[in-house]
Amino acid sequence: MTLTFKNAAVIPALLLASSLPALAQDGVANAEANIAAYSGIPEFVAPGVPFDAQACMADKSILTIPASSAIPFIKVIADHKDKLAEELGFKHAQWENQGNPTQWIQGMEYAANNGFEVISLLAGADPRFFEPQVKAAQEKGVKVVTSHLTGLELDAPAGVDSNTAIDYKQAGKLMADWTIAQTGGKTNALILVSNEALSTNSLTDGLTEAFEANCPDCQYEIVNVPIVDWATKIQPTVQGKLQANADLNYVIPIYDSMSTFVTPAIAIAGKRDSVKVATFNGTPFVLDLIRDGMVEMDIGENLDWIAHAMLDAEMRLLCDQDPITDSKVPLRVFTADNIDEVGNPADSAMGYGDAYVQGYRDLWMMNK
Repeated sequence: MTLTFKNAAVIPALLLASSLPALAQDGVANAEANIAAYSGIPEFVAPGVPFDAQACMADKSILTIPASSAIPFIKVIADHKDKLAEELGFKHAQWENQGNPTQWIQGMEYAANNGFEVISLLAGADPRFFEPQVKAAQEKGVKVVTSHLTGLELDAPAGVDSNTAIDYKQAGKLMADWTIAQTGGKTNALILVSNEALSTNSLTDGLTEAFEANCPDCQYEIVNVPIVDWATKIQPTVQGKLQANADLNYVIPIYDSMSTFVTPAIAIAGKRDSVKVATFNGTPFVLDLIRDGMVEMDIGENLDWIAHAMLDAEMRLLCDQDPITDSKVPLRVFTADNIDEVGNPADSAMGYGDAYVQGYRDLWMMNK
């Protein structure tokens, strides 16, 4: 039997309809492949050439201004920088703060007036909020750098001496791809962001690009909660969204320290079995939540590795080395399948292998 169509447009329409299931399957397969590529032990890649860090840094000092000392992820990195500087034999200090730009400005002024050579704005302390203070510090001979602030594809904030970036966009893609793979392309997600952090731009771009490429029919809502409001606004926001949207199956807090306030909201709503959490950063207490079943997946960064990488870039700036923009800090997907590798309780330096420890010692010529 031969079929004929009076309207030629019917044929491509039928072909398109028949191809949709295959396209959806391809998107899920692509998501699964991306997750698999980031599920193993990462390799150490040197960000630059070796240099004698101890000799160069003997009389130098660095002040780190975290975005907020109250965020465990950032505090752990700053603490590890303290330990590394002590081992290398130079002064490193932290400017404790609660995420208020006024406090960041106070730290800038303290560093400029107390002989520090570098001010390191760590993981969200954004120089756009205090450009005059950046310039004033530089006029006193202090170099101002940003670290763990932007994605690789973004330019450094104007006015800083150097910027060391993280592959935030890939982290965003992995969060989206996890939900796509787990739901078979039926994600309905609440995404929590903090727009004042520059890293949010790259994370959000990665999320939306992955959904567009691998699951254009997936549903998601992006809600902004400023960092200073996490403790008061995340839980009621999540509770309200869970009540308003009975089909939600994922909450994606793009910074895993937000999970402190997300998981209680899910538990109170009685939806631990139906609403999962996928997030990013690899903060130890959140990795422990995977073991406890409160969080399903966390894209981890080794916080000790980050401390090595950021300090490496800052020392190179003082030691007449080429500036580092790509920190080469890797990502790894942690789930119930591999969470035992991070220790119990979780250790921020476990689960990534230890090649980076010797790698940086060799780069810094500590074994000469």
